[in-house]
Amino acid sequence: MEEHSNTTTTSSLKETEELIKEILGENDDLDIKYFKIFGQYNAALFYFPNLVNIEIINIDILKPLMYVPEHLIGREKPLLQLIDLILNEALYHCQARIEANIEKLIEVLLRGETVICIDGVAEALHIGTRSIEKRSIAQPETEQVILGPREGFIESIATNIALLRYRLPTADFQVKTMKIGRLTKSTVAYCYLKGIANETVIQEVEKRLSEIDIDAIMDVGYLEQFIEDNPFSPFPQTQSTERPDRTVANLIEGRVAILVDGSPFALMVPVVFNQFYQTTEDYSSRFLMGSFVRMARILALVFSLIFPSLYVSFISFNPELLPTEFAVAVAGGRAGVPYPAVFEVLIIEVAMEVLREATVRLPKQVGGALSIVGVLVIGQAAVEAGLSSPITVVVIAITTIGSFATPAYSAAFALRMLRFPIMIMAGMFGLYGVVIGIIFIFNHMVSLKSFGVPYMAPVSPEDYQGVKDVVFRSPLWWMPKRPNFLHPDNRNRLKKNNNTVLKHSKIGNDQREGLNNGGSERNHNTSNIDNHN
Repeated sequence: MEEHSNTTTTSSLKETEELIKEILGENDDLDIKYFKIFGQYNAALFYFPNLVNIEIINIDILKPLMYVPEHLIGREKPLLQLIDLILNEALYHCQARIEANIEKLIEVLLRGETVICIDGVAEALHIGTRSIEKRSIAQPETEQVILGPREGFIESIATNIALLRYRLPTADFQVKTMKIGRLTKSTVAYCYLKGIANETVIQEVEKRLSEIDIDAIMDVGYLEQFIEDNPFSPFPQTQSTERPDRTVANLIEGRVAILVDGSPFALMVPVVFNQFYQTTEDYSSRFLMGSFVRMARILALVFSLIFPSLYVSFISFNPELLPTEFAVAVAGGRAGVPYPAVFEVLIIEVAMEVLREATVRLPKQVGGALSIVGVLVIGQAAVEAGLSSPITVVVIAITTIGSFATPAYSAAFALRMLRFPIMIMAGMFGLYGVVIGIIFIFNHMVSLKSFGVPYMAPVSPEDYQGVKDVVFRSPLWWMPKRPNFLHPDNRNRLKKNNNTVLKHSKIGNDQREGLNNGGSERNHNTSNIDNHN
């Protein structure tokens, strides 16, 4: 293909056909249909039958070109004007383009379009006839919710963009595309809301994407490794999601979404750490419910990081911090264990990680049974064999459950990795090691940035509007401004006046009581509203 990057088609149909066959080689799935346009001019139609819609080719292309339309009967059809006549008056298709570069013709042909070459015409036509089997839109597998939409992205980028446009019927929703990958030539789209997303962030996204030069892009994960700020950090600096509603919510806040054709995930940038323990369900439910569940999620996140380390430090260095009865029970349980607590925890933790990976890779029918066997049988056998104490199995079980409660897989994986060095430090220095390890982790997180946005925002640096949605999920009417750490061009997302009236108006039973009292109470409330406004 590189040798023919500047080669153009010729007016000889035979030469163009030989050139296409030379570039594509001996492909048995390449079909060539010879026919006469309007019964006068020799032409050839090139297509891959597995990539095209045959019905469109037969009805919308071949039929109007082989049979003269009624409005063209009796009219002269000169060769020099044949292309314009076909495009403007004969062809029943809106996705038809003229192209003379052979490299671009081969590219669109391999993508599922149909190419028409006419003898005596130096240019060719390529028509959009692509039709590839795709799975239907289904519920996302990695982000389950109880309250909220059930739609998820699929592998078709056109369908994914349509799902976003369905939720954002506004002219401000902008989609820019580019081709990345010398072999795959994958279509990559980055989406944003004009007037909300910061222009500097948009330009930075475009710059980083355009600098990628690789032979293949198979998934958004390939792009993530090229555009993240710190590739050696265990913490993800982008967020992947397969939920259109979550993507739209991020776009409305001022972020940029990146889509890749062939991947059912969208990549969100820039990101901050608190996004990784938030879910769509937090905002679909009432704020009290959402806040309670979020706090439980944060507690599980803390457990998944430091709970085994605290256990090791208490048992090995600071048993005086434990109640006497509990310390005696733990010592009795570990009486038959032949190695220190840190090695015991590390062995069980490694076994749990191996079991988790095996459960993920096995078929669903076997994976469920393996997880039950691993938790019950192997744990009980390890205790009875003296390889572990019962309290250690409980600690590791709580830790594993806590890691499952973290919604974002990439963030949960980072905490799983950091758990091991903290456990080793706890085994060497006790609580001092745990504290030092946590300080190192927080110091690293504070130093991270995602496309220029501090990773620990809105906590550090502090942002009043953003802090309302960190630990607690404040009511929507308490958050009239977008977070400032994203530097959105438009910070207003709520009209305060309308919600103030709604807040002070009496409805339901209160309103009926006011009417029963002669309307005095209702008039009093109305006057308060007027004075407030």
